[in-house]
Amino acid sequence: MEKSHFELVILGAGPAGLTAGLYASRSRIDHILIEKGAPGGQVLTTDWVDNYPGFPDGISGFDLMDKMTAHAKRFDVNIMTKEVASVELSDPAVKRIVFADGSSLTCEALIICTGASPNKLGIPGEAELAGKGVSYCGTCDAPFYRNMHVAVIGGGDTAVEEADYLTRFASKVTIIHRRDELRAIKILQETAFANEKIDYIWNSRVTSIEGDKEVERLQLVDNDGNSSTLEVQGVFILIGITPNNEMLPLDQLKADKWGFIPTDNETLTSIPGVYAAGDIRSKLMRQVVNACGEGANSVVAAEHYLKTRSEQ
Repeated sequence: MEKSHFELVILGAGPAGLTAGLYASRSRIDHILIEKGAPGGQVLTTDWVDNYPGFPDGISGFDLMDKMTAHAKRFDVNIMTKEVASVELSDPAVKRIVFADGSSLTCEALIICTGASPNKLGIPGEAELAGKGVSYCGTCDAPFYRNMHVAVIGGGDTAVEEADYLTRFASKVTIIHRRDELRAIKILQETAFANEKIDYIWNSRVTSIEGDKEVERLQLVDNDGNSSTLEVQGVFILIGITPNNEMLPLDQLKADKWGFIPTDNETLTSIPGVYAAGDIRSKLMRQVVNACGEGANSVVAAEHYLKTRSEQ
């Protein structure tokens, strides 16, 4: 008979989840790590990771997550491949995970590492050139575009802030926005407008991304229907990210207005014994390096919670 109760359940096998699984296994916590697909999360689709410590020459996102998965398996992390339909947290003592096939299991502590996904334009060339000039993270990929002309699509805080950051490397940054003014807060706008390396294309949207092997140009159309072409070597699509939270009870977890899960410094959510780590967590920076740290931290906190419960 398949086991149906664990001390600890970890949802999601990205960097945070795999690290949590590694720490849980090494601590001999009765655990299971649940992932609906291949371990690795969004990093699997990242062409190159150049800012993760220990890899001075960089490493592909696929290879990095392959190494993390192998590391977890070396310590016999218990990984289950199954799709979660819902998470029930009404009982403070027992958390229930319900699967899409109708089965379920329970646990005493839960770590949520379900991540987030970048919003996409859904236009021709976007998927084909992802990682080949199409990026969703300026902080991650800016150094690859030294002395190049790149475009940033978006007009919110993240788009404007990362456009300014990109000018440390790129020779020119063109912000493309569908409105006639930015939505970013005023101080970010002021910084961007004062930056001579940034220019703007207003009231326009990108209709396709083109290039043989890498990004070479963008096709645009303005609000009056006029078409134009912009020659660039890279495009950063910064129109927000969506948390992978469809299976979570957001009211109980007191999700923020974007659907991310707030926690304290130890990754504890508003519910005792429930933790959040990685991109699903409400925070400023979403990088592999801090996801791993949060995954480790959440297991230490969960272990303390489980020990306290056993002593009561």
